[in-house]
Amino acid sequence: MLSESQVDAYREHGYVIADFRLSESVLEDLRADQKRLVEREPRFRDLCPNLLAYDLRFLEIARTPEILDMVEQLIGPDFALWNSSLFSKPERDGQRTPWHQDGQYWPIRPLATCTVWIALDDSTPETGCLQVIPGSRHERRLRAHRSLAATGVTLTQELDPSEYDPSHAKDIVLEAGQMSLHDVYLLHGSQANYSPRPRRGITLRFMPTTSYFDRELASRQAAELGVLDHAERTLYLVRGVDRCGRNDFRFRQ
Repeated sequence: MLSESQVDAYREHGYVIADFRLSESVLEDLRADQKRLVEREPRFRDLCPNLLAYDLRFLEIARTPEILDMVEQLIGPDFALWNSSLFSKPERDGQRTPWHQDGQYWPIRPLATCTVWIALDDSTPETGCLQVIPGSRHERRLRAHRSLAATGVTLTQELDPSEYDPSHAKDIVLEAGQMSLHDVYLLHGSQANYSPRPRRGITLRFMPTTSYFDRELASRQAAELGVLDHAERTLYLVRGVDRCGRNDFRFRQ
């Protein structure tokens, strides 16, 4: 569980580093799963944006009781897992992730999500760790983004440079097995990995069921922004009930 001061830090800064960490045996299983996935699907060498569509074994980590307890502290007792991604920054040429807000890509209204970022390897400035701008969630608005047509990046939307000051960035340094949790409006990104070590991380995206996962909006976002179409995403109700009453939990492949 997060302490009261950690919950307060999340509310104030938009992120927190948890005390709970995965065991080495769990980490080894996840690394092996990641290796098998990339061998089977080489296109996911740098990013697999929808892990559960390709390997449901990753669903097990998303149901870890300690992780769900922490998420409940931050977004309430009724929530669903709507996505899991794998960011695999290989040694020496791992791609950068441009500065962005997660909500720029997501069809959730009202916009609300807690992301759990799990380090499979040590995540340091040298390997391209997550960087955040503390407190940037407070305005609770999506800032201006622009389309990015570039190679060597994992995403196609980036924050307009007028919307942030990179000198305010803070590195989120994690040892393998540690995890951070961050808010949907937090400004964040990461640099390329030119080190001799990989930097792999799994994200678990949880939404409160007071919000609605709008599949029609997902298709419009894909058409207008050129982002991944989330319309066929499977939602997994992991705790509580659907407070919105409109969310569709049918299994999709």
